[in-house]
Amino acid sequence: MSELDRLFAANQAYVGRHAALAESRPQRHLAVVTCMDTRIDPLAVLGLQLGEAHVIRNAGARVTDDVLRSLALSSHALGVDTVVVMQHTNCGVAGTSDEELRRRTGADIDFHAIADHTTALREDIERLAGAAYLNLVQEMAGVLFDVDSGAITDVVRWERT
Repeated sequence: MSELDRLFAANQAYVGRHAALAESRPQRHLAVVTCMDTRIDPLAVLGLQLGEAHVIRNAGARVTDDVLRSLALSSHALGVDTVVVMQHTNCGVAGTSDEELRRRTGADIDFHAIADHTTALREDIERLAGAAYLNLVQEMAGVLFDVDSGAITDVVRWERT
């Protein structure tokens, strides 16, 4: 059985227990930007349930143009007023450079490599705070998730005044 066949079979089993939520708006008015790393279950890490938050994932949990696009829609169309950016320890884009990642992948793109999580989180929160079209977002935090212990460290916070 191929991996795709396994996925479709698993979906058939899921259909019977699917919780069909009527509302697409996140109940807690929250969006979480986190990494695509398989060691992270953002809902469990933050004590959230299905339907309570938008979860936006990418390599490194960086605030990219696509994250800004998603958050513009989350805030203006779906009521999000709080954003958490959650990077993590032992990340594949940390401790390297865009040049090294370009060399390894052959892709001539910006990978948003992370030299230092504190600096990267501060830059990303500043980028969010500086986006005039995210004016409905009232509160943000940049946190670091420890993949070994499961704990998060509060690195930076921002609040609209």
